[in-house]
Amino acid sequence: MRLFFSQVGKFFGQVDGSVMSQLLRMGMFKRISLYDYQAMCKVNPHSSSSARPLLSPFYNMMAALKWFMSNVILFLLDFNLYGLWHSDHFVDASKKSKGDILQPCDTEYPSFVYEPSIKETNSVIKCGRCQKVFVIQQIPDSNLLMMVVQADCDCSRQYSPITMEPREADVCSVLILNPSSHNASVKCDRMKSQKIRRRPESCHAYHPQENAKDCGGASDIRLSILLFLISLISSIIISN
Repeated sequence: MRLFFSQVGKFFGQVDGSVMSQLLRMGMFKRISLYDYQAMCKVNPHSSSSARPLLSPFYNMMAALKWFMSNVILFLLDFNLYGLWHSDHFVDASKKSKGDILQPCDTEYPSFVYEPSIKETNSVIKCGRCQKVFVIQQIPDSNLLMMVVQADCDCSRQYSPITMEPREADVCSVLILNPSSHNASVKCDRMKSQKIRRRPESCHAYHPQENAKDCGGASDIRLSILLFLISLISSIIISN
């Protein structure tokens, strides 16, 4: 019973991928791709494998110097010389949470549309040694579907869950490789919206209504003699 309560509110394809895959094949649901042009993705660390520099006498000298300095530092650390200047015996350690570095990207995520012409259907899914039977029917005067699925047949090994997790995608490169996979309304909308910025035809460095004398007024800040005398007299009276 706890398992059923934990599945409430989740996408049905994530709970039972076998039935959702069968409904997609039967045409009761249609899968479409949506794009988010303002998403944020994690930065993947790029690994580099640089070549070793050419061998020279300076390389051996630097290697010997690094070895000598590392041994000297380890020798000094064994005596804890740092404690001669700082005699604190306890240090408050705090774990610093390292957040993920994000960068703007384009993501693609699936969406599933119900075909209202199919009011009722049923099918049998073969999952190795067992068969899963399910029946689905539309509830009248609502947008709900009632489904009854045989629960004693596990098809998780044959069918993986269908998730709606977004993934990073390059829309324009996908269109070049497979132009028929998207409709005409989605083709490179981002590239069409990002037009080249046009430079101004003339330089507007001066305007007759601008007063250049008002610029740099901060350099004229001076001490108020009246306020200085009032504060000086007040301090003398209070001290007496």
